[in-house]
Amino acid sequence: MTMSRWSTIAALTMTAACSSNSSTGYGGNPPPPPPPPPSGHATTITVSNNQFSPTPDTINAGTITFHWAANAIIHNVTWLTGPGTPPTSSVDKAGGDADYQALLAAGTYTYHCTHHSGMNGQIVVLP
Repeated sequence: MTMSRWSTIAALTMTAACSSNSSTGYGGNPPPPPPPPPSGHATTITVSNNQFSPTPDTINAGTITFHWAANAIIHNVTWLTGPGTPPTSSVDKAGGDADYQALLAAGTYTYHCTHHSGMNGQIVVLP
């Protein structure tokens, strides 16, 4: 046999040997399981003197927390479109008071502070 014929036979033998190991691509082991689905995103909006920050905000479905900044004057979060039957509202809070949380599904939500005109916010919640 000629040298090129031996090279062809050797190449075919190597190909056959390599292809018999496993077709999974993971060294004979099954592939890893897929990652769990996203569980939602928690975010915080700061309530300070006459503003919500950030707004507008885009988040995944999940819990939103409104946090009153230190020394913030009295504010509330009143949903114009949001959880529950509008208008629903947090209680009046000031700096140092406990946070207010709401669970949001996909949609667009608007809110404002009833004590201060122009203090508005919007959250776009992704599925």
